[in-house]
Amino acid sequence: MTIGVVGGGQLGRMLALAGYPLGLEFLFLDPARDSPAGQIAPCLSGALDDRNLLRRLAERCEVLTFDWENVPASSLAGLSRATRIAPPPRALKDSQDRLLEKKLFDRLGIPTTRYAAVDSRADLLRAIQRIGLPGVLKTRRLGYDGKGQAVLRSAADVDRAGATIGAPSLYEEWVPFDFEVSILGARARRGEVVVYPLNGNVHVDGILRLTRAPFGTTGLQRRADAHLRRMLDYFRYVGVLNIEFFVRNGRLIANETAPRVHNSGHWTIEGAKTSQFENHLRAICGLPLGPTAARGHCAMINLIGNLPDTATLLAIPGAHLHDYGKRARPNRKLGHCTVVEASAMLRDRRARQVLNLVAPDVRISFRGAG
Repeated sequence: MTIGVVGGGQLGRMLALAGYPLGLEFLFLDPARDSPAGQIAPCLSGALDDRNLLRRLAERCEVLTFDWENVPASSLAGLSRATRIAPPPRALKDSQDRLLEKKLFDRLGIPTTRYAAVDSRADLLRAIQRIGLPGVLKTRRLGYDGKGQAVLRSAADVDRAGATIGAPSLYEEWVPFDFEVSILGARARRGEVVVYPLNGNVHVDGILRLTRAPFGTTGLQRRADAHLRRMLDYFRYVGVLNIEFFVRNGRLIANETAPRVHNSGHWTIEGAKTSQFENHLRAICGLPLGPTAARGHCAMINLIGNLPDTATLLAIPGAHLHDYGKRARPNRKLGHCTVVEASAMLRDRRARQVLNLVAPDVRISFRGAG
């Protein structure tokens, strides 16, 4: 079976690496000739919204998926006659627009922040009057890793942010959260659902630096699990889905969702009985889903901007390196490292060793129920 993947980044690369042992083949579409996935699998080179290339991709595969939520949903909509598409384009469409995403949370009864659509300076001023300061102004589309957003604390911030981001945007309340978590699960074509242990995430400058799992209380896990299953069932979803939450005084507040395998689930490669990448493939190919239990206490550290010396990193006991084959540049995710240990204390000690090596100037908090 050939899997077509729109986007050839590191997520696509890890999908292929998980799929080869299952006897699957892959064909990617990506604008970059040196894409991470293109280094290990055939790749069509061109724009992700090129309808001719998308049609060629669809005609050569049994199922079509994607590794990035900003793939144009409208470009995929016309391909359903040529092949199956999973996850469903409707879920992709709602995740691409922050306003639609917030309305989705509301519709499903998933708690989220107070928010308002902003298409002009007058809209922004009305939103601030209703929601208050501080708040966050975000572009409705194409923002990721902290891009396309600004925290507004004063009138001066309002003037600067309005000029920087522009419309259409979304203004939402600032949440003084205690910590951040995310949950991942997979739904199969016949409705079977599996859910992974909750992840505890630490972002620096809007970019994920550290994930630990399992994380949090059984109550948090149970509530996050229920929210995720509600969304999976709503879309009759097929594949892996992620929801990120702020946690404030024990309460889950949904921040965003991603209809794909996710950075906060990379620990599952070494740390879970079945990785998120394998379960995504199992789901979209109509295969039974695999167990999601953690093999121990796990941590994932993103390698951002530059890669450490391989020998030095691997000298840390239990460290596993994943190099994405990307050229170095500031704030770019070039790889990740995972550790799996018998206790949370030892896991955190190993994770600190990795962080001291790869980001010695970055302060990372290990607070929260890990």
